[in-house]
Amino acid sequence: MGRAGDWAGIHFSILNRSKGPAVWGLRAQLDRQRYKDFMQSELLSTPLVTILEGSVQDLLLTEADPGKPGKHKVYGICLANGGGEIHSSSVVLTTGTFLSGALFMGQNTTPGGRMGDPPSCAGLSHNLKNVLGLKIGRLRTGTPPRIVKDSIDFSLTSVCLPDSSPTPFSFINKHTHCTPKEQLPCFLTYTTPGVEKVVKESSHLNSHIQQDIKGPRYCPSIESKVLRFPGRQHQVWLEPEGLTSSLMYPQGLSMTMPLEMQLRLIREIPGLQHAKIQTPGYGVQYDFVCPTQLFPWLQLKNTQGLFLAGQINGTTGYEEAAAQGLWAGVNAGRTSLSMSPLSLSRTQSYIGVLIDDLVCHGVTEPYRMFTSRAEFRTSLRPDNADLRLTIRGFEEIGCVSEQRYNKALLVQASLKQALSTLQSIHLSAARWRDKLGGVTISKTKSSILNGVEVLQYKDVTFQMLASSFQELFGPHLEISERLKVEALYHPHCEKQRREMEKMQTEESLSLPNDIDYLALPISLSQEVREILDRVRPSTLGAAARLPGITPAAIVHLFNYVHRNKHRNHM
Repeated sequence: MGRAGDWAGIHFSILNRSKGPAVWGLRAQLDRQRYKDFMQSELLSTPLVTILEGSVQDLLLTEADPGKPGKHKVYGICLANGGGEIHSSSVVLTTGTFLSGALFMGQNTTPGGRMGDPPSCAGLSHNLKNVLGLKIGRLRTGTPPRIVKDSIDFSLTSVCLPDSSPTPFSFINKHTHCTPKEQLPCFLTYTTPGVEKVVKESSHLNSHIQQDIKGPRYCPSIESKVLRFPGRQHQVWLEPEGLTSSLMYPQGLSMTMPLEMQLRLIREIPGLQHAKIQTPGYGVQYDFVCPTQLFPWLQLKNTQGLFLAGQINGTTGYEEAAAQGLWAGVNAGRTSLSMSPLSLSRTQSYIGVLIDDLVCHGVTEPYRMFTSRAEFRTSLRPDNADLRLTIRGFEEIGCVSEQRYNKALLVQASLKQALSTLQSIHLSAARWRDKLGGVTISKTKSSILNGVEVLQYKDVTFQMLASSFQELFGPHLEISERLKVEALYHPHCEKQRREMEKMQTEESLSLPNDIDYLALPISLSQEVREILDRVRPSTLGAAARLPGITPAAIVHLFNYVHRNKHRNHM
């Protein structure tokens, strides 16, 4: 996705730039056709991958292998319309919004997962609910109408320019495909009291918002925003759909009211008084599988070889879906090769945080990933993702190319050498001020400072240090921004490292799959026993994060598992 984003991006910006680098958010508005073309090309040119287009009618199931967890085992899929069977030792389901999907506009409802596309086959839903006996929920989402660009008066909106120097997503790219001058602006406008009036007048014609099914909290429909926060003004971002597209995407105006009311609503917004709708907005309702029924490697607990990823697990968002698809794919591949599954810890990655949240807590509304969900976000930064994951991805997992691996090794070696050199230089605060041309360094600091401590000062850049110590730091100018961030977070990361080691110790203690929590001969309340029996966490760390599990219960569980391990080794 990173490489595709760099190729197809037409507006790049870094969000939260006023805050620390740990919570910066790289964002890009993409040309839809360019992105699609890039992804299709990548898929079709990938060695050893065969792509078949068709509808899956059924899962092929048999009895579970004895000695392994699960009641069933998948051995392939059956295609609809006489497409035959495909046998496989593992299957990944990524049904998106298509599982028993239904489209809503006004009071009209039609089957589908997206406008123009039918829902998944009924046999698939039947299998999951009735054959596998899975707990299924229902969620909803929506999309805004697409507006004809030439019908918008942009003079009544605020222009939002992209970053003058676009930051690529992929570590192997130094530049984006779109040059800084080719980037397109986005535009900001706001709702008015007239929008609220239209929403209220059309609520009786809008069956989608009258239902209790949970929609996304963080990108709700305009109807939900108006009804939940009456009297407020809401942002509407007008985003181009492509370099040559004639359409604009009004971010923040997802809606499901009848078409004529959609047009009325849009024309109440400054800049859109004469707007024309190319395609209307609509809502989607779909089934999802409650994700507490999954192992942390995204295989269903009751079905060997069957993995789930994306919106079927209750998430929303492209990146959230891709993260699960990557990890489910890794483990489905390992299953096919008779290798043990892998889990990612919360201490290692946002993918680990995402999956842990899903399998431990489940969802009551579409789940979206935020930096605030991670306990160790100063360590889980966008700038160090390659050092955290790329090297492991090549050496342990095999899902990283040699090109990316070698680049990560070079960066790792350069960072290590530069940081070591920074820490080896010790000068007084007065000497540092002289060296760096009078940069403000606290005069109360009479102690000796090393290079890392000096680089933590806001006004000090690595380029300044390189100009004073050219032979030492000149070779590392290419990673100057990364060195600044490393220095800035050095004290925080050292503190977090101890907390992470404690969590990793808990994560490394596996809980047996067949443990009988209801009859366990230790001091646990009935409530704790029932929670553990229902969720069946795979590690002590996962158990500790379950709502309702007390620290005392974790101590008792820890001692019990340790005693049992000791007995087994005697």
